[in-house]
Formats: sequence, structure tokens, C-alpha cells
Amino acid sequence: MKKGFKWKGRYTVLVILFITWVISYMDRMVMTAAIPYIAKEWNLSPSAMGIVMSAFFFGYALCQVPGGILADKFGPRKLMSGALVWWSAFTAFTGMTTSLMQMLWVRVAFGIGEGVFPGGSWKTISSWFPLKERATANAFMLSSNSLGPALAPLFVATVLSGWGWHAVFYSLFIPGIIIALLIWFFVTDTPAENKRISKEELAEITGAEPVFKGAGGKKVGFLDVMKVPVVWQCFLIWMLFDIMFWGFLSWLPSYLVKVRGFDIIKMGITASLPFFAGTIGLNLGGWISDKYFVGRRKQWIIITNLISALLLYLTYSVTDSNMTILCQTLAGLFMCMAFAAIWALPMNVIPASVMGTSAGFINLGGQIAGFCSPMIMGFLIQAAGGVFDTAFMFLIGGAIGSSIVALTVSEKSIAQGAR
Repeated sequence: MKKGFKWKGRYTVLVILFITWVISYMDRMVMTAAIPYIAKEWNLSPSAMGIVMSAFFFGYALCQVPGGILADKFGPRKLMSGALVWWSAFTAFTGMTTSLMQMLWVRVAFGIGEGVFPGGSWKTISSWFPLKERATANAFMLSSNSLGPALAPLFVATVLSGWGWHAVFYSLFIPGIIIALLIWFFVTDTPAENKRISKEELAEITGAEPVFKGAGGKKVGFLDVMKVPVVWQCFLIWMLFDIMFWGFLSWLPSYLVKVRGFDIIKMGITASLPFFAGTIGLNLGGWISDKYFVGRRKQWIIITNLISALLLYLTYSVTDSNMTILCQTLAGLFMCMAFAAIWALPMNVIPASVMGTSAGFINLGGQIAGFCSPMIMGFLIQAAGGVFDTAFMFLIGGAIGSSIVALTVSEKSIAQGAR
């Protein structure tokens, strides 16, 4: 007789990680929805707006690799809970700023707190899930990366219309502290340390683990992993993809307000749609990748990237606002399908012992893009006199570049690399 579904301890850990990522993305992305109104109050130019949105990524990018190293060395529990307290405090401090310079310093410090978190989350997935479940667990966790941006404009529109933009940042402090406590009490560094995990589940989790071998058969560390070509290829694929993703995410609310003439409420609803669609896209893209593109995931990356590029072109070139809403929503769907496929490449072959550091390095590429893309778009928009066409072409170039690098990946060698 077939047994029914049974909730397992690792699912609780996954749900907590998912909620943490949602809070993380809401905390960082409320700025993109609030910035048109901050800019109006402070009389900021488009280039200054871009610098504000990029400031977060300076601190965030700096701490990707250090965060991963700390997660591997000291364990993810302390790192993740401490990071949450830090960035929640600086989210609140953002609401206290009264000048551009104050805002820039606070956003950099906020980025440092968020920057040490991702490596710990990927290490937790590697430690808590058997190899056969990691891609699915990772896709579910990363679906938060579109749900957070989907909720942020709605949250901003609601709070800002009643209490102003300062209250938007104050109100996110308490949720962050609550999630930090959940991590502290429910997530241990390894399942073996958790009293809530049964012996049967522990046996399921601790199965075969991919191991890279260095010279003389020694287990390798971070520097050895950096010599593996796929790590650098994933770095570049992710960086170029994130030029498109972060630029689109950062400037979409401003585009809708300044070019399409949407009011606060309509902007909030419309700017959220691509990322609600993206939440579906991440899970659907991960499933399609596992179902139909095992061993040839680069094909799925290329397909979804190029469809995203086409939809971005249509978003700014169509004249009808309803068509713009449709195209931007579908763009979010396909971008997040690519998102899931890109992270499926390293998740199954890098051992848990170095996953925090390796994932931190790969994610560094994305955060370099996150720092550069909003700022470059701001300069392009200002140079074009407020027109967004060249800025959108810049995003399309990122999608095409990511696809070109994906063509160079040999997935046969990836599979052999884990032997």
C-alpha cells in the first residue's frame, strides 16, 4: 500500500529559507518602488536615482565570497540569523535618512548585511537535502526571488499612500527580527545536530555526495574549485543575465510612472505582475529543466533568455499600455525560468563542503551586475533626455551575452566533474 505524504524536518528548513529570501528581496526592492517619490522630494536626477539603487549592490557584492567562506567555516545558522538582524536594522535606518549622502552610506551598509546571507542559504540546502532533491529545493527557495519583488510595489503603494516613504522602511524591521529568531531556533548547521530529525530522515539526507579531487587525490578547497571551468562560466552567465534582471527590476516602476504615466496604485499593481508571474516561472522553469533538459540545461537557458529579450523589446516599443503590461509580465515569467535553469548547473555537482564559498563566488557575478546595471541605465536615460529605449537595449544585450556564454558550457564535463 502506497504511503501518504509525510512532512519532514527538511521541509520546515526550506520554508524558513523561502520566507527569509522573500523578506530579503522585499527589503532591497522596496527602494525601486519608492525611488520615484524620494527623487521628487529630494529633486534627484535619473543618474542620482540609479546611484541610489546601485549603492546596495556595492556592499552586497563585496560580501558574497566572504559570506560563503564564513558559512563554510563557522556554519550557516549564526551567519544567517546575524545577517538578518543587521540588514533589518539598516532597512529601518534607510527611513531615517534626510540626504543623498546619508542614503548612500546606509544602503551600502544594508548591502553588507544582505551580502553574507546567500552563501549560508545555499550551504543549508546542500547540507539538508539529498542530491536528487537539491535542484527542486533550490528552485522553490529561489522562487522567493520573484515573489519578494512582486510584493514590494504593492507594499510600497499601500504604505506610501497613507504614511509616506519613510514609513515603508520602518515597517520592515520587525518581520526581519522574527525570521532571525526562526532561523536561530529551527535551523541547525547540519541535520545531524537537529533533535527534530528522525534517524530515517537523516539516512535519506546523507546519501552519495559529489566530491571534487585535487592533486594527489586530496579534497579541494575554494581555490581549487575556482579552477573548474564551469564555475567561471556560471559566474559569467549569471552576471550577464543579472544585467537584464536587475536593470529591469530596478527601473520598471520608474518607467511606468515617468513614461507610461501610471499613478501610485496602478504602478504598484502593474510593477508586481512580472514577479508574480516570475514566481510561477521559477518553479515551472526548474521542473521543465529537470524533466526535459537534464544534461542539456544550457539549451533551456538560451531559449528562455532570448524569449525574455524579445519581450523586453516589445515592452518599450509597443504603443498600447495594456500590451506593455502583458509583455512585461511575460518577460518576468521567462526571465525567472532562465533564473532556475542557470542555478541548476552548479547545484548538482558542487559538494556541500564548499557550496557556500562556490555559490557565493558565482553570485558575486550577479551582484556586480546589480551594482552596475541600475546605475548605467540611469546614465543612459539621462543622456537620452528621459527616454528609456537605449536603456532597454542595454538589458537586451545582457540577455544575448548570457546566451552566448551558455553556448560554451560542456555539460558532459560537468557531469564527469562530480565523480
